[in-house]
Amino acid sequence: MSKSLSNPKKSFGPEHLYNFNIQQFIISALAEDTGDGDHTSLACIPSTAKGKAHLLVKENGIIAGVDLALQIFNTVDKSLKVKMLIKDGSKIKVGDIVLIVEGKSQSILLAERLVLNCMQRMSGIATKTNHLVQLCKGTKAKVIDTRKTSPNLRGLEKWAVVLGGGANHRIGLYDMILIKDNHIDYAGGIKQAIDASKKYLKSKNKKLKIEVEARNLKEVKEILSIGGIHRIMLDNFSISDLNKAVKVIAGKYETEASGGITEKNIRSYAACGVDFISVGALTHHIKSLDLSLKAI
Repeated sequence: MSKSLSNPKKSFGPEHLYNFNIQQFIISALAEDTGDGDHTSLACIPSTAKGKAHLLVKENGIIAGVDLALQIFNTVDKSLKVKMLIKDGSKIKVGDIVLIVEGKSQSILLAERLVLNCMQRMSGIATKTNHLVQLCKGTKAKVIDTRKTSPNLRGLEKWAVVLGGGANHRIGLYDMILIKDNHIDYAGGIKQAIDASKKYLKSKNKKLKIEVEARNLKEVKEILSIGGIHRIMLDNFSISDLNKAVKVIAGKYETEASGGITEKNIRSYAACGVDFISVGALTHHIKSLDLSLKAI
């Protein structure tokens, strides 16, 4: 597959879903890196020099950030020509060429590091996500992320989770009521927290889903007795207790397993019949995928 930069905005991903301004991010990141000029390139390379480079895969995984790279190249220099050979979300192997960029050599070098920094991290997240999704294959569980993201990069990181086959939890504090242990303790109890949340939503005329964290089976039963919520988060439950909780909830509300979940035990958690498994490590404990941009 090939794609040019004739209409980069059309090819770009779900920017509006993440309250994330891509163009603002790119401009800010370039300014941070460039300062008052890329003096190495300005010193070594004539402004009229033309070049070509390809993005080379040096590690197997899932590619993510290709459409973002198109946007970065376009922002740096609209005259750059980019051919996309592998699309976002695809499996890649060592030696694959993801894209080829051609144009002013100084412009290619200016965009190089931002493209690689973003794509390497996004691809690392997509690869890890896909691995966990495959481990849950055959169950109903969806692997989802959390708010444990890099400040100001949440849009990119959550987008990468989706490209890896996972799904997003809430995007921020504004699009869901998530009553966790500290909220419960500060509010004076589960009932007080749920009742206050319902009252708040009604007063603000907001229609947000309510999720409540349960720390044990007793709290699960208390939440069920109160009702009027959408999802119960089963936090740090053992496999045995998770099975019991899912049976007690019996499909009345969505269920989410969270806490202490790794690639070694995620299949066992998924087999309990939960709807979602949230894994903070998808975005906060990730090894970037090895990619490079090489002159050709």
